[in-house]
Amino acid sequence: MGIDPGAANLGFGIVRVEGNRMVALDGGVVETGPEMPMERRLERIHSALGDLMSWHEPRALALEQVYFGKNVVSAMGVGQASGVAMLAAAQHGIKCFSYTPQAIKMAVCGSGAAGKEQVQRMVGMLLGLPAPPTPDHAADALAVAICHGGGEGRRHAESSAAGVAG
Repeated sequence: MGIDPGAANLGFGIVRVEGNRMVALDGGVVETGPEMPMERRLERIHSALGDLMSWHEPRALALEQVYFGKNVVSAMGVGQASGVAMLAAAQHGIKCFSYTPQAIKMAVCGSGAAGKEQVQRMVGMLLGLPAPPTPDHAADALAVAICHGGGEGRRHAESSAAGVAG
């Protein structure tokens, strides 16, 4: 299960690895409204991810590593959403792995500098989808799952200070 963390829009993607092939099982976005207090947003994310984990029973949870840019408030929400995703995984006995955006792009596109559209196209091609997946949060989450699902991705998994098991 791949996660593109966000408090407003958290992308998720479920991929099954079949030998050298990967198949998309599910993907989408958990949306929360700006009118919701942060604790309610996090509760919604936790509940939705818990339901998805119970349904799909993933063996691992792969998250895009939080990037702290100029917008500290936005970065805090992304970090909180990541923490809630890891909590849901821990409650379901699922190991967590973290990948940098560059490692994900490298695993999916062969270049750590690939753009969003290129990532979406490659995710669609790698998973044999009829069109690139949308919205972009779901495509990014599927890219994280692809990164983890490939052996190269697992070798580059990074532990974080937040206690992500590698």
